[in-house]
Amino acid sequence: MSPDDALESHRSQLAENGGGAVLVRRYAGKGVSRAVAAEASALARVAMYKPEQLVGGIVQGDRKVIVLNDPAASVASGQVALSTMLPLSNDDRLVISGREVAIQGVDDQARRIQGVLIALEIQVRG
Repeated sequence: MSPDDALESHRSQLAENGGGAVLVRRYAGKGVSRAVAAEASALARVAMYKPEQLVGGIVQGDRKVIVLNDPAASVASGQVALSTMLPLSNDDRLVISGREVAIQGVDDQARRIQGVLIALEIQVRG
């Protein structure tokens, strides 16, 4: 499967299985003086972990978010392309349905095809 085929497959699966937009947010500064330094909108699918997946650092209430790294996605005014924010870290945040959640871990290897990042698997809490 080529990277283009994999990207199209992910787009289709997200459209069919309830995917929606999430915001990826990066802050500058700390505490009350922090400000949003960059924000990107991306198509994603949010799912709860199954009981048998609650191992290691994954706890009840955590969610897995598959975030599409789509170079063809439109970029809204005041936002940046997701690709410009990569790699993501635990200091970044996601906004899901208007609620900001903390990133616990980012897997940017599981959904690579021929070295091209198609999507990120992100563990979030909150």
